[in-house]
This record gives sequence, C-alpha cells and structure tokens, in this order.
Amino acid sequence: MADIWWSHTTLMAAGLIFLGAFVQTSVGFGLAIVSAPILFQISPEYVPVPVSIIGLLISILSAHKYRQNIEIGDLKMAIVGRIPGSIAGVFLLLYVSTQTLSLWLGLMVVFAVLISVLPFRLEPTKAKLSIAGFFSGFFGTSSGIGGPPMAILLQHQEANQLRGNLSAFFMFSSTISLIILYFAGLFNWHHLIITIPLIPAAWLGYRIALLTNKRLSKQKVRIAALVLCLVSGFSAIYQGLNV
Repeated sequence: MADIWWSHTTLMAAGLIFLGAFVQTSVGFGLAIVSAPILFQISPEYVPVPVSIIGLLISILSAHKYRQNIEIGDLKMAIVGRIPGSIAGVFLLLYVSTQTLSLWLGLMVVFAVLISVLPFRLEPTKAKLSIAGFFSGFFGTSSGIGGPPMAILLQHQEANQLRGNLSAFFMFSSTISLIILYFAGLFNWHHLIITIPLIPAAWLGYRIALLTNKRLSKQKVRIAALVLCLVSGFSAIYQGLNV
C-alpha cells in the first residue's frame, strides 16, 4: 500500500485529480476533461473507473453544497438517456485497443472545447436533454468524460444553479456508469485500491475551489480550463497516433 501512496505515478495522478477537482467545483464540470487524457498516459488503469469514482465523490459534495439550487425537473430525461449511452460506452471499451482509446480521449476533449466556445445557444428541452444524456453516458462510460453534452445545454444557467444541476446529474450518471462497468467486468478491487490515494487530492481541490469561487471569476477559470484541456487533448491524440 505504501508503494501505491508514494510512487511517482500516484503523485502525478493526484496532482491531476487536484487540478480537475478544482476546475469541476469552480465551473460545474471538467474533472475528467482536465485529468483523464494525461492520466491515461500515466496508466490506462486510471480511466475510466478511478476517474468516475472521484467524479462521483466530487458530485456528491457539490450537490450537497448547492442543493438549494438544484432543479431536477427535466434532468430525469437526461438520466434516462444516460443508461443506453453507458451500455454503448462499455462496448467501446471491450472492443478497442489502448492506442485507439488514447486517440478517442484526445478527440473527445478537443471536440468538447470547440463546442463550448461556439456562439450559439441551445435550449434544454426534454428531447435535447435525453440526447445529451445518451452521449454523456457514451462518452462518460468509455472515457470518463461525460460532462460536455450536459454542460453545453445548461451553460447559460446562473453559476450556482449550473453547479448544482450538473452535480446532481453527475451523481446519478457516475453511479450508473460504475454499475455497468462492474457488470461488464471492467471494475474490480484493484481500481478501488488505486483510487484511495487520489481522494485527499480531490477533496483538497474541492475545498480550495470553494474558497476561491468568490475571488476568481467563472470566466477566468473557464478560460484556464479550456487551455489545459487543449494541451491534454492534443497530448492524448499525439500519443494515440504514435504508439
């Protein structure tokens, strides 16, 4: 256990999780976008299960923090859409190579960044939420990156409402993904063991983000997160093309 806590791999992973937890707590999503591509290069074992577990923990904390801002309502449609999307994501994991997964991770991150800066506005209707839920499940279960489809639909909500609603959705959706990954044989005790050392880093990132939320504008954090996402995304693409 001591080797797991103090290895270079674990320390680098903890640093990435700290950064991802800080970004997600600040803007409502982003833990996997920031951390997953480089985590995958460090060790493919970190994606998607440990990332999903940490995402679930941060979502529980944030959902409780912003519980008064949560409006479940039509989010139920997104949760229903998440189930078939997660099943489709498992099939991707079962049948593609590590190199292909690296390329997939990178492309998903760069795609998410490009979509997030487009100047159009989508209204979160029931049909669009169902579609976003499906793709959130597909991307989230296969790569841990399930935030962008929902974040794009809800991005124009007030800041705390956005944090609360996304956290509530991710709390349920991460649980769905982990259950499906378990029954697919892709989630075992080893994943729990390598996740344990990452939990303090995630909690620290969460706590620091709460302290800085009032001092750092959402826009500044968002821009910094997008730059980090592009760096990690292109890194994963390069790795996927050159392994």
